[in-house]
Amino acid sequence: MTRPRRPDPPPMPTNDVRIAAAGTAAWAVALVVLLIVGLPSDDRWWLWVCVAGIVIGLFAIWYVPRLQRGRARQEAARAAERERNTPSERETPSERETAD
Repeated sequence: MTRPRRPDPPPMPTNDVRIAAAGTAAWAVALVVLLIVGLPSDDRWWLWVCVAGIVIGLFAIWYVPRLQRGRARQEAARAAERERNTPSERETPSERETAD
């Protein structure tokens, strides 16, 4: 016999833009270091890896706030829908039965 599963904990709030900015900054530092050190011609592709990391990071900094606002709007709409569909607490059980 298995024990009933406990409910999942709520998600931890994080600052996703700050995380994306830190990653972008790390790629920028790596690019600067590679430019200063100099690379042999066979390993120049590492520069493009850093550039791709910076571009993806900048996109994340732009996109994440929009994604979070959209999710918040969607959750608010779901909460409003649940509120409309739940019976009023002032109704007695007999009133709910007659309404159905």
